[in-house]
Amino acid sequence: METVLTALATLCVVANAAIAVADLIPARFVLQNSAAVGVPRGSLPLLAALKGSGAVGVATGLVWLPGLGLAAAIGLTLFYVGAVTAHIRAGVFRTLGFPLTYLLLAAATGVRFLSSWVHRARLP
Repeated sequence: METVLTALATLCVVANAAIAVADLIPARFVLQNSAAVGVPRGSLPLLAALKGSGAVGVATGLVWLPGLGLAAAIGLTLFYVGAVTAHIRAGVFRTLGFPLTYLLLAAATGVRFLSSWVHRARLP
């Protein structure tokens, strides 16, 4: 199970790094989706920084500091809860699958760090 969760955490890093770059460019689909949800274009660099920081934190957690990885996973989870909420409040359901997917990846990443911590705590 840890292998699957680590693979999902790695995918979380790659996906968040990629969408952070798309926010910075900004890609056409990012502009269309953010406009539909009511996110101002000027907010995209901040959103990119949050997603990119989350990706760096999770990556760092995977190779060096698990506590930082857990904190980053929690931050990304909360971020994507907000994104899903924004989609629902705006009535934009056609693209709801994207923030839901990112939310699930972030939550699985948090589970990975928590389960690893619990496993280490049980060892003598």
